[in-house]
Amino acid sequence: MLHASEQTEEKNKNLQEKSGPCSGAEILLRSLAKENVDVIFGYPGGAILPTYDEIYKLGINHILARHEQGAIHAAEGYARVTGKPGVCIVTSGPGATNVVTGIADAMIDSLPLVVITGQVGTKVIGTDAFQEADMLGITMPITKHNYQVRSVEELSQTVKEAFHIAQSGRPGPVLIDLPKDISQQETLFSYNKPVYLPGYQPNARPNKQQIRKVLESIQTAKKPVLLTGAGVLHAGAAEELTAFVEETNIPLVSTLLGLGSYPGNNQNHLGMAGMHGTYAANMALHEADFLLNIGSRFDDRLTGVLEHFAPDAKIAHIDIDPAEIGKNIHVDIPVVGDAKAALTLLLKGNLGSLSQHDKWREQTQRWKKDYPLWYKLDKETIKPQELIEKLYEETEGEAIVTTDVGQHQMWAAQFFSFNKPNRWVTSGGLGTMGFGFPAAIGAQIAEPELPVIAITGDAGFQMTLQEMSILQELQLPVKIVIVNNASLGMVRQWQQLFHGERYSHSLFPIQPNFTKLAEAYDIKAIKVDKRSKLGDAIKDTFNHQGPVLLEVCVAQEENVYPMICPGQGHHCMEGVEPL
Repeated sequence: MLHASEQTEEKNKNLQEKSGPCSGAEILLRSLAKENVDVIFGYPGGAILPTYDEIYKLGINHILARHEQGAIHAAEGYARVTGKPGVCIVTSGPGATNVVTGIADAMIDSLPLVVITGQVGTKVIGTDAFQEADMLGITMPITKHNYQVRSVEELSQTVKEAFHIAQSGRPGPVLIDLPKDISQQETLFSYNKPVYLPGYQPNARPNKQQIRKVLESIQTAKKPVLLTGAGVLHAGAAEELTAFVEETNIPLVSTLLGLGSYPGNNQNHLGMAGMHGTYAANMALHEADFLLNIGSRFDDRLTGVLEHFAPDAKIAHIDIDPAEIGKNIHVDIPVVGDAKAALTLLLKGNLGSLSQHDKWREQTQRWKKDYPLWYKLDKETIKPQELIEKLYEETEGEAIVTTDVGQHQMWAAQFFSFNKPNRWVTSGGLGTMGFGFPAAIGAQIAEPELPVIAITGDAGFQMTLQEMSILQELQLPVKIVIVNNASLGMVRQWQQLFHGERYSHSLFPIQPNFTKLAEAYDIKAIKVDKRSKLGDAIKDTFNHQGPVLLEVCVAQEENVYPMICPGQGHHCMEGVEPL
């Protein structure tokens, strides 16, 4: 399979070389070509029809989703794996509102997107016209910036600015609302004007004096810890981070979205921190006297109750977004800048003698050795943790894994070791059910040579399963692994622990036949419900060259442990040892 970039290189070249008056729709597509857009995920409709007519005529690489939510999550998966903006085009009204969840998801997880929504004609905007929705108002709080194009002459510059904003500084989604009449008007195409936005000047270069303070704190600390978030991945700073840890041997913990920023199988990596993090990672945060946060926003699932978070630590925070520094946690050393630039400066600095950290490293390694993640095997019932471990073994970790939110997400984060950057695609901040499967489609298009596994729950899969049409149509070899516990697993777990086992509408007594659903889309399907059959089912899944749906029936009552219960600190985890 060719990369999308290889498929569209010639088409983009032709688009860029054409001259003369162009319609707004053609200007839009030529602008996308100038931005080297490989692929567009979308769904047509009335207000965006002129644009789709140009897509037809120009042969742009467009992936037709079966629902707008599928289109934007696929664009998110593409963006997460490539670091390039994912592009999504939909029509006005319901088509546009169907991508709102994906826009919010991308905003909170800092994914670069350029979302183009059709709009009714300029003369009827504000009149409750057919399929009109106020996308500027709706998306104002969930986009990095949004535009409504009111003149065809401003369209190309709007696209240029949108791409600049989406991928510079802290990445995020930018929306362009395109009225139908603007897409039909004509003007000359120009893409030469530079982008200059006086009110938007992200600072990538950290202050050297602040970096010096970080270095001094490392030298004087007895119990330092590194906390790494997705900002390391967005900055492409995994190599610098690895070099820094090799230089300092400082124990490292990751956020959920930071997994893969440092090899998960390295001894310095204590695992994921937070609500369902490892004991070693959370105890290191609790006992630390110096915490260096690189590219994490101190999400509440990481910190738990704020007054118990890293109570004895001096805290330094490196972040490209100044608004995140001090927002949730008091910070002693704020460093505004790009993670790659900051780590480069740290590596050039004087780290001095770090032998004073030896006892601390030994302590963190004892925690790691004495309190590993655990689960109890059953003779016949499949445990989801073992499923994840076997997926890792089968692929030797050389795979991209996508998930929704919930128990399967936590088990994947715990038991699949992410040793390379951009192999982990999950909905972290918004926690979006239905995200994982279409995100896998975008990831597979971005990386056709790598195995892509969509690990999803039985509930989440039913929200976007219609996108199996894309797998069948393009023969994308995505492996869908449904962790079927016939319930909303995490909801059920919380009802069990905190609501007196009152399982209010969280169990599914009746489920669809998932294998027949897959077969209806002409996709190979395998179902396994006995542990003794699990290994062969996984091998059959990966031995098949095309897409496969693997339904794995697991123990319904299995819970995710360890866990920081509400109101507790990192040192008060439940289920650290087998229950």
